[in-house]
Amino acid sequence: MNRTGISAACLAALLTVSAVNHLRNPKFYYSVVPRSLCTDKDGRFGVMTRDQWVTASAVPEFAAAVGLLIPATRPSAAVATAAMFAGFTAGHISGLQRAFSPRGSHRDRMIQAARLPLQAPLVAWAWSLRR
Repeated sequence: MNRTGISAACLAALLTVSAVNHLRNPKFYYSVVPRSLCTDKDGRFGVMTRDQWVTASAVPEFAAAVGLLIPATRPSAAVATAAMFAGFTAGHISGLQRAFSPRGSHRDRMIQAARLPLQAPLVAWAWSLRR
């Protein structure tokens, strides 16, 4: 396996672990689902509940992992994965805003402050696999 293949396998492993964690520990991800996307208590407004968003987000992560492992699909999977990570940035910004609101805790601030800066290297890593 060449260097790109090893890097793709590592990113696929990270995506798989994250997808499994979305299913096993969904509450960890609630804070990065913007309220504007979620239905309220009466089932109005947003498209899905917070739990449904978190569960659904595991699907593209699993798909990206599989796509990165197959050399023929790796270039398109790499671009899609980079776009997915870039898209997740909006959720991380929302989570950071909530963490620094009056209701946010010190723990929330620490977690969200660490999550957001990770998006740029993840986008770059995925993008590097497109060749």
